[in-house]
Amino acid sequence: MATQLEPRDVEETARQAPALIRYLGPDDYVTRRYVKQGAEMNTGDYFDYEMVVRDGMPIRDHFTLDTHGFMIARHESAVTDFNDKADVDAKYLAETEAAVKALTGASCVSAQGWMIRTSADLSQRAGEKTENYQHSGGIQPPAGEAHVDYNVITGKRAAERIYADAFPQGPGYSRYICFSFWRTFSPGPQDWPLAVCDGRSVKEGTEASNTLFVVDEFPEGDALTAPVEGEDQMIAASIFRHDPAHRWWYFSNMDAGDALLFKFQDSDHSVTWRCPHTAFHDTSLPDTRTRHSIEVRCIAFFE
Repeated sequence: MATQLEPRDVEETARQAPALIRYLGPDDYVTRRYVKQGAEMNTGDYFDYEMVVRDGMPIRDHFTLDTHGFMIARHESAVTDFNDKADVDAKYLAETEAAVKALTGASCVSAQGWMIRTSADLSQRAGEKTENYQHSGGIQPPAGEAHVDYNVITGKRAAERIYADAFPQGPGYSRYICFSFWRTFSPGPQDWPLAVCDGRSVKEGTEASNTLFVVDEFPEGDALTAPVEGEDQMIAASIFRHDPAHRWWYFSNMDAGDALLFKFQDSDHSVTWRCPHTAFHDTSLPDTRTRHSIEVRCIAFFE
């Protein structure tokens, strides 16, 4: 008679892929993220660390939001071409809201926008001149470092603002969760898949706030880190320093019917409340292909 594996034992059976995960260096820096069309850059020093990323696809039903900070589910979209901006605008945000509500049991969900990310060469696009660039509905490279898109202040304020705007007649909420709803729409295996970190392995105090600046052109020299009044109250992500205890996962060969849901921030800190994530170069599988993916930021409210 076979012995039933405990949940942690099941995780230890997962195939492991070697990876370089980029983390913020150990020193103190002015940490900012500048974003323009087709390119992103951070201030501070970042270093690549050898880690392993476990393949969760064979045990996909094992992962839960409140234990790991992420989950994967099947979700078929009515969008037939994710490069068709009008079709995505018309259908995908409403689809995301319905899917996240069903997966979480939330009272209501509001989606804020979408972004295509691709490992294809965007150098020509990044070199184009832009005016009043808007960081939504465009095409950007994959994430380059371990991060969570909101810090605590940003998530709390986003929840307050969005609930008031989207549900003005609502009774209020006792809990909110800021999410990313992510899928790839290119054939697998992807060359630069998304990796997510088990939130239980993330220690408090290993993060730094990374202020977001959306620009038409990157500043240069001292202007990159010149003081900005009120920066500590501006929109910011959390970026992380290396910890060998971090447990990274990915789902190999995702297809367009797979959706990965993971937490930016959960107001309930009694459960796993955030999930660092980043792209990594997967060298463990043959014949990998260019990644094309779409992400939607959304907030689920529990009234």
